[in-house]
Amino acid sequence: MKRFTIGLLPGDGIGAEVTAEAVRALSTVGELFGYRFEMTEHSIGATAFARFGEPFPPDTRAAVTQADAVLLGAVGDPALDRAPRHQRPEAGLLALRKLLKVYANLRPVAVHPALAHASPLRPERLTGVDLLIVRELTGGLYYGEPRGRDESSAVNTLRYTTVEVERVARVAFDAARLRRKRVTSVDKANVLEVSQLWRDVVTRVGAEYPDIVLEHLYVDFAAMRLVSEPASLDVLVTENLFGDILSDEAAVLAGSLGLLPSASLGDGPGLFEPVHGSAPDIAGKGIANPVGAIASAAMLLRHGLGLDEAADLVDRAVRGVLDAGVRTRDLARPGEPAVGTREFGDRVVQLLAAPAAVRA
Repeated sequence: MKRFTIGLLPGDGIGAEVTAEAVRALSTVGELFGYRFEMTEHSIGATAFARFGEPFPPDTRAAVTQADAVLLGAVGDPALDRAPRHQRPEAGLLALRKLLKVYANLRPVAVHPALAHASPLRPERLTGVDLLIVRELTGGLYYGEPRGRDESSAVNTLRYTTVEVERVARVAFDAARLRRKRVTSVDKANVLEVSQLWRDVVTRVGAEYPDIVLEHLYVDFAAMRLVSEPASLDVLVTENLFGDILSDEAAVLAGSLGLLPSASLGDGPGLFEPVHGSAPDIAGKGIANPVGAIASAAMLLRHGLGLDEAADLVDRAVRGVLDAGVRTRDLARPGEPAVGTREFGDRVVQLLAAPAAVRA
């Protein structure tokens, strides 16, 4: 039996609820294929601050570096929004990404035909939407120095190196080779020197991939294109801040942030988490959508552990439940019955336990 160690960080708010369903899916598919996933649970974010006085305590740091992959729920707590920067939950998340050296964040966005009603866009505009956002994750404004604030001013530093741009660009071009062979690079090269470097480097890397069509878009036009012509986009690669914003905008296409997974890859263990936040307003109510977390577990299997067949099975099980008309509250039409977090997870596990139903 193959054994894998997974660092489990439920985090804050709804994180524990959705992560529990991802863990159940992993355990079920592991039993089916003969894999043993050993989960080591640790605190991060506001939960860690409440327990240990810091959002990324030493025990968590040690555990994630020893894991084969890391599964994260969500971090965030409005009560700490005005706390010193090093005490905020998001500081723990940034430190986690930096420690794991995960520089490429993959956020797939595909529109499920049965969920077109959940998007505010017209259904015909959503036909054929299947894109991948590759976001640079360890550079840019979130990490640049100097940074700071006094009573009358504040400063953040936007900085990228050639190496940082090259490596995330290669992830995007390699991904495009397995998809529709198109890369869209997003920048603001008309006004930002950093974006001029970004464009030059991506262009140079693109020349090494003659089979891939490369286009460049300014970020404002890219934001418009995401909602006006989303099906025209295949792989979209961009820097940290732009990627953060555009990937949340792309959730409008799928219909809910609760549907979207992500994988953060680099030189060490991969980090896998749903795109949504901690949603403290619905935490503890059992109504959060676990699809993003379960799909993140599938990405963990595929990109973190190299278990493609198991990942495919989890993805098909999620689609099967959605095809059957099962909806959480964020996806249900007015007056349509909705299931809770646990019940949706039950349906996924039922399909995984009867794999003949989802192998086709």
